[in-house]
Amino acid sequence: MKNQQSVEAAGDRITSVDFFRGLTMFLLIGESTGMFHYFSQINTGFTKFLGTQLTHHEWHGLYFWDLIQPFFMFIVGVAIPFAVANRLKKGATNKSLYLHALKRSALLFFLGLALYTSGEDKIVFRLQNVLAQLSVTYLVAFLIMRWKWFYQLALSLVLLLVADLAYRFFPVAGFNQPWEPFQNLGSWVNNWLENTDKASIWASLNAVSTTAHTIWGVLCGKILMGSKPAAGKIKMLVVAGLVALMVGFGLDLLSITPIIKKIATASFVFASGGWAMLALAFSYWMIDVKKWAAGTWVFIVVGMNCIFIYLVFSLGGAEILARLYKPFITAFLGWTGHIVSGMLISGAVWFSLWYVTYWMYQRKIFIKI
Repeated sequence: MKNQQSVEAAGDRITSVDFFRGLTMFLLIGESTGMFHYFSQINTGFTKFLGTQLTHHEWHGLYFWDLIQPFFMFIVGVAIPFAVANRLKKGATNKSLYLHALKRSALLFFLGLALYTSGEDKIVFRLQNVLAQLSVTYLVAFLIMRWKWFYQLALSLVLLLVADLAYRFFPVAGFNQPWEPFQNLGSWVNNWLENTDKASIWASLNAVSTTAHTIWGVLCGKILMGSKPAAGKIKMLVVAGLVALMVGFGLDLLSITPIIKKIATASFVFASGGWAMLALAFSYWMIDVKKWAAGTWVFIVVGMNCIFIYLVFSLGGAEILARLYKPFITAFLGWTGHIVSGMLISGAVWFSLWYVTYWMYQRKIFIKI
């Protein structure tokens, strides 16, 4: 495989965008294998720290793993202007673009629900996974992408403000404690959607707040597509990222709005969005400016079929592979102990799922919606 050269030839998008998306999905694959669970079981300071950072924070706070879903929703937004420009270049009309966006949103919504409904005897109305959330955030970001940047930014801030105020002033007893688990507006909406007394701690209502991630992604994508010199683009991304970080952590430190991922508070959206912008700026600087792209193809091939591989491991693909590998690894390497043999099984599953995307890329099989 002519690694980087062949990947760059696959399209007109900036390589760092595909790298960012692929790296994010690569980490999600790793999480699906159970690999990260073993890090916290190794009795050393660094691995315990790593294990902690690769899990979601229980409630109030922010770990690295809390950034992964925002990263993915953000990078989807970044890719939208590139995808639209590519379709227009191929002769797409405005009508066909809108129809495609509506169909894509509907399919994302269906697949998101299907992941929760799989194995059930009824439809589970839960909008908490990345596909279900994207069905909302993608469509909104697409519909307003031709607005002036100021109005797009303003709408994202209005959505955050409305969600914040709704949590604070929701009047239903038992659900009027905005920042308490299971006692807030998000939990009430969950219970109503799922027709139960106590649903998940994760809020389906997060789709409102996290729309800001995808809108900000569109704005950043337009920056990368612009005519400014690379240094100017990086400066804009870094400044925007730092401002978002200061707002997010400032709201938390001043006890105005706590950083809580599970209900996507405004402070969480700002903080995670800020990290996303800085990560994109670094990726762009490293790959597209400095050309330090060796090995990035490993992640890019994952990004080329990211929705497909997400469905594969979400529907139990990782568990099936683990059951296939476990007897053999246990038989020959079980003497290494529970943790090491478990990590070897997880590593084999991780590699296998990655290899599926590599195999598909080699054969130019790209499953898109």
